[in-house]
Amino acid sequence: MDKYHTLEMFLDNKNGDVWNISNIASDIEWQTSRIGKAGSLSFTIVTGGLYQDKKFTINNGDIVRVRKGGTNVFYGYVFEIGSGMDEGFKIKAYDQIRYLMGNDTYVFTGKTATEIVKKIADDTGLKTGNLVDTKYKIPSMIEDGKKLLDTVCKALDMTLINGYGNFFLYDDFGLLALMNIKKTLPDFYIGDKSLLFDYDFTQSIDSETYNRVKIVQDNKKKANRDVYVAQDSVNIAKWGRLQLYQSVDEKLNAAQIKQMLDTLIQLKNRQSEKLKIDAIGDIRVRAGSYVHIAIKRLGINQPMLVDECSHKFDGADHTMSLELKVI
Repeated sequence: MDKYHTLEMFLDNKNGDVWNISNIASDIEWQTSRIGKAGSLSFTIVTGGLYQDKKFTINNGDIVRVRKGGTNVFYGYVFEIGSGMDEGFKIKAYDQIRYLMGNDTYVFTGKTATEIVKKIADDTGLKTGNLVDTKYKIPSMIEDGKKLLDTVCKALDMTLINGYGNFFLYDDFGLLALMNIKKTLPDFYIGDKSLLFDYDFTQSIDSETYNRVKIVQDNKKKANRDVYVAQDSVNIAKWGRLQLYQSVDEKLNAAQIKQMLDTLIQLKNRQSEKLKIDAIGDIRVRAGSYVHIAIKRLGINQPMLVDECSHKFDGADHTMSLELKVI
């Protein structure tokens, strides 16, 4: 195998020993999700060989580093070790985002999603890298006993629905990073005559489609609630009324609420299109990124957003399974 395709795996016991486990690791799978989950690496280590150092151990908390062809792929920490009758260990490691699964209470006023990520990361002892400025200052967020990752995702959602762009949080080889998804499109496509070997396409109005958006805001001066509505009567006639209901902070003005309505109805008033594909692997593709898809039979020739991504490595073979959606 040439150096551009070589997968290198190292295990750091944090006691001064760093082990090259590239030749004893198998069933390697790297998974990423766009929302709500940490990136993970699962693999099996074959033990007991005469070539293996007697000092070799693996423990929860150990650091796992993976590179492919000299390019950084995964940096994380062992969270699970399983074993059975055979001389092997099944290992699962997670990246730093796993440490955002704990709960805490935060109150933010006039902070951007970037500032919220930085504050939570600093408080949790996590390392940060490139955190792009999301610009939108969220008037108020009160998150009482909420999962830290949910707090971050809420801040990013509020940034999106107020018209400041779609950002995603990811672990960049041991550093938390924020990126605008528009900056993630690689210079290749997947589809006809390029990498693709299977797909499954679904169109649905079952879970993420809304043709009516209703926003309410408490009005303490009038002792009632102000109601704002945007709807598409044509699609209501086609699909029935599918309503999205949200309450907003009383500090928002009418223009800001109008912006939210316009953005939400634009994002939600359409059937969702989800595409699952199996393809030859390319480590530039991960959840949260765009990738250009071109499948003539489906009439698709456009960038699609990767919701879920799984890379599998088996010797020289590298494949990936993607779940994509139109944004």
